[in-house]
Amino acid sequence: MGLHNIAVFCGSSTGFKKVYQEAAMELGNYFVQHNIGLVYGGGKIGIMGAISNKMIEQGGKVVGIIPGLLEKEEVVNKGATEVHVTKTMSERKMKMSQMINGYITLPGGYGTLDELFEALTLQQLYIETKPVGILNVNGFFDYTIKQLDFMVEEGFLKPDNRKMLLVDETVEGLMEKMKNYKAPEKSNIINKVVK
Repeated sequence: MGLHNIAVFCGSSTGFKKVYQEAAMELGNYFVQHNIGLVYGGGKIGIMGAISNKMIEQGGKVVGIIPGLLEKEEVVNKGATEVHVTKTMSERKMKMSQMINGYITLPGGYGTLDELFEALTLQQLYIETKPVGILNVNGFFDYTIKQLDFMVEEGFLKPDNRKMLLVDETVEGLMEKMKNYKAPEKSNIINKVVK
């Protein structure tokens, strides 16, 4: 699968450990080297700033999509190739979805998890068939992954739907999984959701 533009969900905070920013910059480097455009929340702070600024420095394609309520001078990355301002958070997600062919999640907070799980829900309902990945930096998502596995054990998440989430600790490993991703057959998903 060709990955031309990827949405990256990540925090507007940097976290307490430098490893999170470093991973974001490494992903940014990979995108530039492989001519992949970044579509993200539009900020110049936190992990968002780490990946977008690294790509801007190297002439990479960076598209920020930010809802008007968050559009503040100190937040928006004016160095981005394009900045789109939407009316709502929902409109922002829809615009992102229209522009990309894959999702990657880096460390972040509630908003980051909201975006990740919405992307997974779209795959589960076969509204989209794009790869959804987590870069599990420093074991940040270990407990999230354990929760998903427990949901399978308890009968709230189908094993095939659990497999839709691609996870790796390295940029190269995750990108390889995303390139090779094959979405499940539509009929299989619908049968399993309905049953």
